[in-house]
Amino acid sequence: MNPSASEREQLDERGYVVLPGFMDEGLLAELCGRVGQLFDEEGDAAGSEFKPEPGCRRLANLVDKGEVFRRILALPQLLGYVRHVLGPQIKLSSLNARCVPPHGAGAQPLHADMAAIADERGYWVCNTVWMLDDYTPDNGALRVIPGSHRWRKLPQEVLADPRADHPDEVLVTGTAGTVVVLNAHAWHAGTANGTDNPRTAVHVFYCRRDRPQQQYQKQLLRPEVQAVLSPQLRELLALDDPLNDRLSAEVAVRSGFLK
Repeated sequence: MNPSASEREQLDERGYVVLPGFMDEGLLAELCGRVGQLFDEEGDAAGSEFKPEPGCRRLANLVDKGEVFRRILALPQLLGYVRHVLGPQIKLSSLNARCVPPHGAGAQPLHADMAAIADERGYWVCNTVWMLDDYTPDNGALRVIPGSHRWRKLPQEVLADPRADHPDEVLVTGTAGTVVVLNAHAWHAGTANGTDNPRTAVHVFYCRRDRPQQQYQKQLLRPEVQAVLSPQLRELLALDDPLNDRLSAEVAVRSGFLK
């Protein structure tokens, strides 16, 4: 499925598009159930495959932890949007969940994912945010600076305080079941959750094939999971790609998984 002309324009000009109702009730319930189960099972170790985020709860390496996660990363109706941002040659970079606890947690500085700046080939990071709860102005919604994906600068290079409010920022809100496709070069950040309830999302993050994965899938996935993957999933996870092995292994050895 390809994005409409209006959706392509939003991705090109604003750097993001909001897709209400992208998840049907069944898929939303399945994702909520599995994410909640994993948080209960992993406890204090949740997200340990990746870098912790103080004040938030994380899950990482979700491709390894459930068929539903493997299903959503390969949805044709999603990949059309990702390929519009990155071009045809894409791979999964990471698949994580982020839960923002209530009572003031979760505020982030403005950033671009993986500190990425577009190169001579164009954009190389694209994130998708799957809202498992409603995103409201009060519960930690995403803030984005529209158009900042085109500036080829990082917020920490030009802002005195990337945590401060920005005059051009927009809060991205929506009901549970919404998916946001974000050109992840755009400056963005989670905001604080000032409500009494947690706010959870799944992040399915893609990159261009000539760039390293945020989490080296071949290293993380158990052999028994790799053995049952379809050719399409193996391709999207870059499991048989020598270039990805070299790029991602160098990153893992040098500095751990990039954030």
